[in-house]
Amino acid sequence: MRVAFLMAPEGVEQIELTDPWKAVKDAGGEPVLVSTEAGEIQAFNHLDKADTFPVDEVVGDVSAQSFDGLVLPGGVANPDALRLDEGAVSFVRSFFDSGRPVAAICHAPWILVEAGVVSGRGLTSFPSLRTDIRNAGGTWVDEQVKVCHDGPNALITSRKPDDLKAFCEAFLTEFTKS
Repeated sequence: MRVAFLMAPEGVEQIELTDPWKAVKDAGGEPVLVSTEAGEIQAFNHLDKADTFPVDEVVGDVSAQSFDGLVLPGGVANPDALRLDEGAVSFVRSFFDSGRPVAAICHAPWILVEAGVVSGRGLTSFPSLRTDIRNAGGTWVDEQVKVCHDGPNALITSRKPDDLKAFCEAFLTEFTKS
């Protein structure tokens, strides 16, 4: 199981990267850090700088076909930057076009809204995205984790770091089906 983790050069909530990363590794999978720029990404613990992590692949050099799933960690700045990068948005959209599962937590569904893949789907997120999701045609729910099969692929969403255990279990279940 090869899993892409898409992040901007800075702004990812560290625990929303490290816990799912560890879950993929513990399941025998290969996590791959994909970013919009080469080098390192700067993670944060809310507003405070945390650790840096090396980028494995640049988004313009990879395709969804080389992965079994996509994880979109949150943080406020990370998905906000990604939704302004057409290469990142196209990469996310390509997972939906190819029927591959996607998992997004916290503020990461902003990228899904920008990619135009929310309409007709049920999902959850950090509560402040509720209106954005509804305006994009999605059905927002306040649940620890939401698995949606309303399209050709599975969409797994979660609200916040407190939900990480359930989020990781749900996306691993879906990713191993492919």
